[in-house]
Order: sequence, then structure tokens, then C-alpha cells
Amino acid sequence: MKVTCQIDGLLAACQIAQMAVAARSTKPILSNIKATAHDDALVIMATDLEVGIRYELRGIKVSRGGSAVLPVGKLVNILREATDLEVTIDANPSDETTRVTLRGGKYNLPSGDPAEFPDVPTFDQAGKYHEISAGVLRAMIKRTQFAANRKDNNPRFSVNGVLWEAEHGKARLVATDTKRLALTEGPAEVHGGDEAKPQSHLVPLKAIALLERNLTDDGERIRVSLKTNDALFQTERATIWTRLVEGRFPPYQQFIPKKAGVKFPFAVSDFFAKVRQAAITSDDENKRVDFHFSGNTVTMKAHGAETGSSEVELELPEYPGDDVDIAFDPVFLTDMFRAIEGEPSAVMEMTDKTKPAVFRVGEHYLYLVMPMGDRE
Repeated sequence: MKVTCQIDGLLAACQIAQMAVAARSTKPILSNIKATAHDDALVIMATDLEVGIRYELRGIKVSRGGSAVLPVGKLVNILREATDLEVTIDANPSDETTRVTLRGGKYNLPSGDPAEFPDVPTFDQAGKYHEISAGVLRAMIKRTQFAANRKDNNPRFSVNGVLWEAEHGKARLVATDTKRLALTEGPAEVHGGDEAKPQSHLVPLKAIALLERNLTDDGERIRVSLKTNDALFQTERATIWTRLVEGRFPPYQQFIPKKAGVKFPFAVSDFFAKVRQAAITSDDENKRVDFHFSGNTVTMKAHGAETGSSEVELELPEYPGDDVDIAFDPVFLTDMFRAIEGEPSAVMEMTDKTKPAVFRVGEHYLYLVMPMGDRE
């Protein structure tokens, strides 16, 4: 294989593929990528056997077709430091080396046998799949993935991923770490199957992050195929494959309160600013902000043994006036506010200090957060 590529394009493609490379593996070849040249394109594959990607880089010069296994870490470093516009990659499987040539330098890198590299599945349009616009999907991912569990598995439920549901012309993403829950919906067009039959699968966070990285054109249509044990996502340039997370996701609908004692709209930017201000004096030992709602005002307080104390107020013109005291981990609130940044307003629903509060943006986004108990 011998190809000449624009450095910027190849670097971006390698950095995206690198997200799927195995961090640690008993198979050394998985720390590499596989590149296959044909016509005027270079297909780059990477996988850790749980998540994989095929990324097509077009508009390159192919002097000799074929495949090569490349050490992606070293290649990315070479491309990042290069000052040239183009790079030539010449791989010779017979001597297991790859020559990377720039105008101002040459590198000989170790290679491997392309036949030993695991394949990454292609997208099958013959089965059932649904389509969703990239802009909508990127917003949905931003508003949910932060709430997923990133620590050890919960003994009762599988929450290390994002639940992906598709039914009745819409897609729904749900994520939780059992202390908070984010849910969002968006329109999806179903192809090749019964639209009324719902699908529900838990997608690992690594695959979600890789998919998000590939959502660059808001108007692009993204194809999604959810199967029994794995899933495929197809963008204009990439196909992402992933095994699904095993186990049972919590029955999240049971946790969403049906009624609220207090319900009121508020300005997102103002509320976000006050939470950040109050949280300045919270510390790792006392990571909480106490909220006192009364009249048309909420008072937020925080303090730490070595960080001092804070007290800030925010006027809430549409608050109904009932007295409510409740406390939250400020990180849980600021994560949500960052996810909905740009929205002018939201609605908060709560009952008392023992029951979860719910934040809503329009009809298609919900964020539930458990309050903290009384101070000891």
C-alpha cells in the first residue's frame, strides 16, 4: 500500500479511530489501526473487540492499493508535529515495516499482518434501522450521557451506558447513575421493519463518545441499527460498531414523579449562575448546596470547614410562594445546566426534601435528581 494524504485530514481520521483502540489488550495488534487503500479512499479501522470503527478518508492519492497495520500512537505524533501539508505512507508487508515520508523527514515504523486484524462489521441496510439527524442526536447525547454511571457496576442494575429506545417515530436516550436520571427524545424515521415494535438496548459510553465525535454536520442523517447483542451507527464517513451492555436497566419510568407539590418556570442562565456562586464554598467533605424557597425568592447556602460559607439569593417571579427546603449536590445541577446551556427557560418540579426534583425543558427533556439528606 502506498498513499499520499493531506496531513490535516489523516490526523483527524487517526485521532477519531484512536478512540476505539484498545488501551490494554493481550492482543498487541489491537493497539494499532488497519488502513486499506482503494480507488481514491483510505479506510481506517480500529477496534478493542467491544467497540470498533470504520472511517473513510476520501480524496487521497493511491499509488498502490492494499492494506497495512499502523502504530496509531506514533503516527498521530508524527502527523501532529509535521509542518508539511502532505504525507506519504508506504507499507511493505513483506518486511513488516511502514515508511512515513514527509518533505523534511522520514520514519520507519513497525507494522503487522493485516490479515490478523479483526474485522469491523459494515452497516446492513437490509434489516430494520432508524434514521435521526446529526444535530438532534448530538444534542440528545449531550443532554444524557453525563448522567450515566462511570464507576463500578451497580449490583442490581446495569447503568454503565446510555439506554437507547426507538418506537413510534421517535428515539429516546436515558442515562442514570441511580442518583440522577436524564431523559430526552427526538424524531426518528424507521426503515425496514415494524415501526410500532419498540426497541430498547443499552449502549456503552465508549461507543456513545465515539459516535458523538463523528456528528459534525447537523443536517446529516445518521442510521442506527439496534440488534440483539450489538449495534451499528452509520454516518457519512464512518461506521461504528459496538457490543451492547449486558444486564437490566432500571425501570426508570417508575421513578419519575407523577405529581409535584410545586411547579414553576425559571431563567436557566440566572439559576445556573447562582448555583455556581453558592457552590464556591462547598468542599469534598460537604459537597452540597441548601435551597430555601419562600415567597418569590430562593436562598442558596453552602459551607465547608476550611472553605468558608456562602449565601446568595435569586428572585423567582413565578414561584407560587410555598416554603420548601431541599439540598442538592451542586455538581449534579451544574452538569445539567451545562447540558441545556442556551435554553432560555426550564421548569422545576418538587415536593419536599425527601423526594426527587424534576427539571424539564419543553416536552422532550427531563432531568431527575435525588436530594441530599439532612446535615449530620
